[in-house]
Amino acid sequence: MAVRRILELGDETLRRVSAPAEHPAEIARILGDLQDTLADFRARRGFGRGISAIQIGEPLRIIFLEVDGRRYELVNPVYVDKSGETFELWDDCFSFPDLMVRLRRHVRVIIEHLDSSGRRHRLEAEGALSELIQHEMDHLDGILAVDHARSSRDLMTRSEWLRQKFQAA
Repeated sequence: MAVRRILELGDETLRRVSAPAEHPAEIARILGDLQDTLADFRARRGFGRGISAIQIGEPLRIIFLEVDGRRYELVNPVYVDKSGETFELWDDCFSFPDLMVRLRRHVRVIIEHLDSSGRRHRLEAEGALSELIQHEMDHLDGILAVDHARSSRDLMTRSEWLRQKFQAA
């Protein structure tokens, strides 16, 4: 597989709505590229848990996550349910890694998706995993975290966010 260039804020491709993924060989190739690209980003930047196909210029409904040593291959994911309860957090994104965005996400989501073998799965996620899934699913619909900012006060550079986080600790 290959490490791919991650599209950055301002690239209009990020605003495209992704199409369903249908071809097994293409799905496997893209998932491999997403895994390699995520590993490379983590090695260079020191953070990262997930990436969607559109972020490497592939407008297909494919997401790769790696959280707490567990890998998730989400092909054609759809929401089954979202909790009414939400929480606020500072979110980041590979497509604008030096910017943090304060936004709200659902505490819990349930999705259905296929894996790389075409098997259907149901995934219930809470907290950080729920937030990550929502972030990546937004990408599939051309929505970026910055679109959720309510005002300019909901934006902060990563270096300032880290300074404030560790100053408070």
